[in-house]
Amino acid sequence: MRQYSADLTPPWKKPRPVPEVPADPGLVVEEPGTGFCGAVIRCEAGTVTLEDRFGKHRVFPLEPRGFLLEGKVVTLVRPSGAAPARPSRTASGSVAVPGARARVARAGRIYVEGRHDAELVEKVWGDDLRIEGVVVEYLEGVDDLPSIVAEFAPGPDARLGVLVDHLVPGTKEWRIAESVTSEHALVVGHPYIDIWEAVKPSALGIEAWPRIPHGQDWKTGVCRALGWPSENTGAVWQAILKRVGSYKDLEPELLGRVEELIDFVTTPA
Repeated sequence: MRQYSADLTPPWKKPRPVPEVPADPGLVVEEPGTGFCGAVIRCEAGTVTLEDRFGKHRVFPLEPRGFLLEGKVVTLVRPSGAAPARPSRTASGSVAVPGARARVARAGRIYVEGRHDAELVEKVWGDDLRIEGVVVEYLEGVDDLPSIVAEFAPGPDARLGVLVDHLVPGTKEWRIAESVTSEHALVVGHPYIDIWEAVKPSALGIEAWPRIPHGQDWKTGVCRALGWPSENTGAVWQAILKRVGSYKDLEPELLGRVEELIDFVTTPA
């Protein structure tokens, strides 16, 4: 007599096998049911704990075909003989992803006013931005911001975030930012006259940033007040930038605004 399998499901209806991937600390996956994306920080019997870039934790069951890895369905399994370890952090404080490849660039962008501002954003948030597929572009000034936004034509799948210097009520920058009305564009800013001021004085070994009289070039005045060479502010900035090791060296007013822009650009409308 012929031997028949107890499983009578036609082959074309059976789910295709998917890879089994060890839930090693630092592995970034997405739980498709909730859309929660985070790095593995703990894997116990039957469950895995993920942490997103904001530090939020979620616990999920280790179910077959339960996660997405780089957009593909996988089954997470408990690492063999690996003791749980907390992954390291990026300069922004997010969970580091060793060996992660940059994501294909999104249509959305973040524009940053000022070359020094863009360099600081890259140094602290560069790893996060590459994983998220967000490109940061240098914006020379905000005078033409409304026309720049119109030319970009932001939409639900191509959101635009803009970081502006010295964005306080009543200023020229404030009025220009207020004129940008697209729901798919977000203009935020920090209160500092220059991005230098967003670096904590303690990171530079000074007590405080000096107050510079109105009408005087701020960078030149700061250099003279602190005894720094004022003839090459670009070189001074590079020296400042080297002293920035992580988000801990930056003021909260800047941290919050950059995180807000990243969240806006990467969250579907």
